[in-house]
Amino acid sequence: DGEYADIKKLPFVPSTEKERIDRCLSIFEMQVAGLKRRLKKIGCRPVIGISGGLDSTLALLVSVQAIKELGRPLTDVIGITMPCFGTTDRTYNNAVNLMKSLGITSEEINIKDSCLQHFKDIGQSETNYDLTYENAQARERTQVLMDYAGKANGIVIGTGDLSELALGWCTYNGDHMSMYSVNSSIPKTLIRWMIDSLIKSNNFAESAEFLIDIVNTPISPELLPPDAKGEIAQQTESIVGPYALHDFFLYYVLRFGFEPDKIYALAKKAFSADFDGATIMKWLKIFYRRFFTQQFKRNCVPDGIKIGSVGLSPRGDWKMPSEASAAIWLKKLDE
Repeated sequence: DGEYADIKKLPFVPSTEKERIDRCLSIFEMQVAGLKRRLKKIGCRPVIGISGGLDSTLALLVSVQAIKELGRPLTDVIGITMPCFGTTDRTYNNAVNLMKSLGITSEEINIKDSCLQHFKDIGQSETNYDLTYENAQARERTQVLMDYAGKANGIVIGTGDLSELALGWCTYNGDHMSMYSVNSSIPKTLIRWMIDSLIKSNNFAESAEFLIDIVNTPISPELLPPDAKGEIAQQTESIVGPYALHDFFLYYVLRFGFEPDKIYALAKKAFSADFDGATIMKWLKIFYRRFFTQQFKRNCVPDGIKIGSVGLSPRGDWKMPSEASAAIWLKKLDE
């Protein structure tokens, strides 16, 4: 068993609290440095869609720190919350309160009427909660952000992370698109710890109360209506699978190029107390299917900040044809 002794469940996340906070603060510094350089070069304001979720929160904090360090007023940061069918009170209030506590320029643009008009235009039933229903909201939000940025001499700051990019868990030309992406090299399992580390290091003390609640909110795209209690009904990990597993698979696929049978064996060891073999196999197959079928989204991602040894930018770390097939890898798993 000695060879498995150091297989960690969260390979992207340092084990001890001190190491974790140091690593997260160092990554935050890199994100801020990259965004500062871009903003300085083009003289624009950062414009961010704020959902009350983890990814947009981290992108907002990066933008606020970059503007601070550039010596510009915090009102140069524009945060826009765009409630629609799936927005819950919890995420909405966190989004609004976070923006207020940071002292940025905040806007609220409800996209419900725009989406309903769009549904009429294309003959989509507003009670048919299919992919079109979900994607229309993501694309409408992106259109609002892009056009508002044009009006305000801004650039849209992308919020999507590395795990979403690997799984294609984003709407093509919706949240998939931005003018500069600050989280694109950071896996989902680390995003939560990034915000946790910023809280613990007292970086944004005035916003700590809201940041703590955001860290504890279930991960969701909030594109389907809330449940009867007004709470999040659509939880990402129940649909696409546990991010802890997907980030583990991603790490060993990209960092070491291990084959499916080896990754399966390592995951069984690392997650022996959490998942049985059949569950790991189920999500590993989904990982490979999605990883291969969603390459077309990665072939046209925006510029982003490169952090660490694992990335999926077609201009650097990862080149792969969109038509590549997962058949060989899935066959190995079947065997």
